[in-house]
Amino acid sequence: MEETKGSKVQRLAAELREKITKGVYAPGAALPQVRELQESEGVAYQTVRDMYRVLEDEGLIVARKGKGTFVSPILGKIHRDGTGRYIKSAREEAGARGAFAAEIARLGMAPNSTTVISRERPPTQVAEILDIRPSKLVLARARTMQADETVVQLATSYFPGDIAFGSQLEEQDTGPGGSKSRLAELGFPQVRIRESVDVRQPTKAEAKALGAPADRPIYEITHVGLTSENRAVEVCVHLMPITLWSLSYEWPIKQTTT
Repeated sequence: MEETKGSKVQRLAAELREKITKGVYAPGAALPQVRELQESEGVAYQTVRDMYRVLEDEGLIVARKGKGTFVSPILGKIHRDGTGRYIKSAREEAGARGAFAAEIARLGMAPNSTTVISRERPPTQVAEILDIRPSKLVLARARTMQADETVVQLATSYFPGDIAFGSQLEEQDTGPGGSKSRLAELGFPQVRIRESVDVRQPTKAEAKALGAPADRPIYEITHVGLTSENRAVEVCVHLMPITLWSLSYEWPIKQTTT
């Protein structure tokens, strides 16, 4: 029976997946060009492209515009545990500078960030969450975040100026536990977290900064940290390729009797 396009895609994906998992192609290794694989397998150009997209969605390969397709340096996906990552012991584990650094270190990789710190007017949405006038300055920490040499996330955190100005939050190294530990020391411990998750296409600038194709979606997570007085003292907007990250959340359900 002649193979259908779909079965060809799945067969090629299974063969390449096995080579990757067995180490024939190591993490970071360049994969054959689409045209090259098309000719060697005797299939259509689009079939190879579709096969690569299947493995990219699984987090096994990454496409870099103008450079080619490579085995992902992170096989599978980075697991972001939205429930437990902000617990003090988790974000300070082994001296980690926050939840992200701890997550990447657990994978055996080195967390790195390039941080631009500024005092600026916040985006309208952020000003509304912080309950301040849009014209009022806040502290912004814009980070390009890496696992080893791979950019895996863009994140910009905003803090009210009356809390953050002149504090360690304006320094490159926020210390063990990151911003949440410093806010607690300043008298503003966060007792509740609120996050909203959207999936959208990146802008050209965002795709370039992430080193990701502009046609692949990203997660946009808006993270809000609140005190016991219900004051929002931190807003962070995370931009993350869905091919590199998986998200999970867990919460108790109050049982009622009838």
